[in-house]
Amino acid sequence: MDAFFAAVEQAAKPSLRGKPVVVGGLGGRGVVSTASYEARRFGVHSAMPMAQARRLCPNAAFLAGRFPAYREVSDIVMGLLRELSPLVEPLSLDEAFVDLEAGPYGPALAAAGPQEGAQLVLAIAEDLRADIEARTALTGSVGAAGSKLMAKIASEQAKPDGLVLIGIGSERAVLSPLPVRALPGVGPATEQVLRRAGLLTVADLAAAGEGELVQLLGRAHGAGLYATSIGLDERPVVPDRDAKSVSVEDTFEVDLADRDHILHQVDVLAARCVQRLHTAGRSGRTIVLKVRRFDFSTLTRSETLRAPTDDEAVIAETARRLAAQVDTTGGVRLLGVGVSQLADYTQEDLFAQAAAEAQAEAEAEAQAQAAARAEAAVEEGETATGSEGPPEPEPTAVRGEDVEPPAIRHWRPGQDVTHAQYGPGWVQGSGVGRVTVRFETPYSLPGRVRTFAIDDPELEPADPLPLRA
Repeated sequence: MDAFFAAVEQAAKPSLRGKPVVVGGLGGRGVVSTASYEARRFGVHSAMPMAQARRLCPNAAFLAGRFPAYREVSDIVMGLLRELSPLVEPLSLDEAFVDLEAGPYGPALAAAGPQEGAQLVLAIAEDLRADIEARTALTGSVGAAGSKLMAKIASEQAKPDGLVLIGIGSERAVLSPLPVRALPGVGPATEQVLRRAGLLTVADLAAAGEGELVQLLGRAHGAGLYATSIGLDERPVVPDRDAKSVSVEDTFEVDLADRDHILHQVDVLAARCVQRLHTAGRSGRTIVLKVRRFDFSTLTRSETLRAPTDDEAVIAETARRLAAQVDTTGGVRLLGVGVSQLADYTQEDLFAQAAAEAQAEAEAEAQAQAAARAEAAVEEGETATGSEGPPEPEPTAVRGEDVEPPAIRHWRPGQDVTHAQYGPGWVQGSGVGRVTVRFETPYSLPGRVRTFAIDDPELEPADPLPLRA
């Protein structure tokens, strides 16, 4: 899919169509998840600090993510892909590999010659793109080839809203002029090693040979990179790839320096991680803590339990122990808690269970002792009252004391809302006790903007509307 998150926002919000849209974390340390093609013209791209994106494109619409909406559209697209083949390997919400030979078109592709087969693949791809647009109002780019490596490169060349077919036998001609970063497994560090050796393009890698790449990068990495440089990729399409870990992390607006606050955030992250485990129906043995300190150094600590668990208390306590191993004196800008070595079952940790029961018993005993002390104090007060005169009247609560203030409602830019009078819309911005809402739907013309108090009882959060009526 093309600029997926931003494209969903533009399809859902008519007033944003054709305008720069940036989706991501909106705090001072947030990063860009997706930028629309209009925003990319200003130099905005994914993984860029949001503060830099605001400087480059100050007139863009900066929106928080609406992941339920993205998931809903992703499910539609993945369903269309599964109509073409049972072998669909999702890479993310908006990208997947499909093995057409394993689907209903398999026999026709097997019987066709090279030219006829290529024409059939192009027809299937064009139909798919039309179906995606009809069902979601979004455009998708399709890359077709004989391997996952070349299909990925073809899809990048097809963006935005295009279709590219790389024929069998033309792999090396397509790969040769590309920069080495175009190949999977070549990140910034590997690129620097190759650059120092004078290897800048894929053609340079192929010419260098496997032996030189192994010397530079090691046996596994060097041999694998040489194979991809000459277009060899025999990886099969693997449907429903199993997740190796479940994790959550947060980047904080201000570095955390207080130890108690850090541990509190570890507890919060552990709870969120456990929620994801429960959603996936998984448990895990290894608890991992990630800490990025004030100087951007990143540390990880892990501990492997005796058996898989999805118990929040066990995971939180383990993460706290790991946090005690890290020097956080200068401050912490990011924390993460994860669970790996996943399993489909949970074997209760009897020691942890016993500890929890002991803690519960100790708390019950403490409560009983407190109740006994309170009862004794009451009896003593009654005796004193009987000897010294009538009891003093209980103090009257001061008006407003002991009354919890109403919860402050928070509205995020881009959030779906509905108003009792004006109907569905989305939050354009909020602050100073006010929230601004634009009332429009995916099927309407650009709508009007109205401003309300943040606690307006007629304004409520809402679920995303489908992009097609």
